[in-house]
Amino acid sequence: MSTPSFEYILPVIRGIQAGREYYVSMCPVRFLPKLFPFESEDLPPEMRAKRTLNQTRIPEIADYFVKNSGNYTCGAIAASIDADITFEAVGNEAEERKIGRLRVPMDAKFTINDGQHRRAAFEMALRENPQLGYETVALILFLDIGLEKSQQKFADLNNFQVPLESSLSVLYNHRGDRALVVKAVVKQVEVFRCLTEMEKGSLNGRSPKLFALSAIDRAIMALLRHIEANKHAKPSRYRATKQEKEEELAQKIELAVSYWNAVCSFIPDWQLVLHKQVAAGEMRRNCVHCHSVVLESLGEVGASLLSVFPDRWEERLTALREVDWSFSNPDWEGGILLKGGISRSRASVSWMTDYLRKRLGLETADGSRAGRS
Repeated sequence: MSTPSFEYILPVIRGIQAGREYYVSMCPVRFLPKLFPFESEDLPPEMRAKRTLNQTRIPEIADYFVKNSGNYTCGAIAASIDADITFEAVGNEAEERKIGRLRVPMDAKFTINDGQHRRAAFEMALRENPQLGYETVALILFLDIGLEKSQQKFADLNNFQVPLESSLSVLYNHRGDRALVVKAVVKQVEVFRCLTEMEKGSLNGRSPKLFALSAIDRAIMALLRHIEANKHAKPSRYRATKQEKEEELAQKIELAVSYWNAVCSFIPDWQLVLHKQVAAGEMRRNCVHCHSVVLESLGEVGASLLSVFPDRWEERLTALREVDWSFSNPDWEGGILLKGGISRSRASVSWMTDYLRKRLGLETADGSRAGRS
């Protein structure tokens, strides 16, 4: 007596890649955990078809799916099937032979080659929003018998991925409040608008720009921590109205524009580059004030000024005119200059922030109040 054959029947489009068939299908999100159970992470790396999950990434992706359930984007999940499968075309014409049904035994082994964190995040998101389970995610299915081929597929799919430039991730983000604020400030501060590289995270020697957008982003956020730290306490279940959120964003933008316009007026070198009296590349080579560690420190010291001198913070900034920003200033050695180059470490940002606090008459992080260095 033959054993009944239980199968998955998937609507697919058949394609050819490297002379081998592969299939594209759609899978309801609620079926992902059943179709793609995870391998035991106790196995040694050489016995697994992919890397172990980075557990810290999953809640962040799941939160993205839940909070943007009406406006999220999820790329395809690529997987290998280790089983004997059958493709049934819908017809005999040229195009009809590419479309059909894929019969896959239920005991087939599916191995994710690319997209395991998205699959895990969907499983987590479903607990909070079960309605996501009725949406679909694209599947790219390869027929690969054996662990070695699955491991090679994982390596091939991940070898050429390039992380998105940090500046570009700010520029292309139209959902987050942070990116909205940063782009609004850049637009309204002339020096930033004209001298910020919006796409690349680093500048070459010939670039006509002074700053990278990613550095401006960190500097603005360092400044605006002042507002977050000084918010009036709200009940834990309080939810701001849309109007309140819009007013808060407008307040942040207005404050940041005022502060950075003031900073720009007290660093004459930036004005020289703006008016094309000095080349941006020459200024970057000769001065530290256009580098990310100093920009972030200017943001942090600005937060302190706004807190300590809410009505007189701008007059305190006049001391910036007296700072020797040149690389030749011995003050920077061991602080933000290490082995002849600018250090981008958190320790260097803290050192520079304390240096500027002293110059502007503020207490340093250790509670001391020093005169000008």
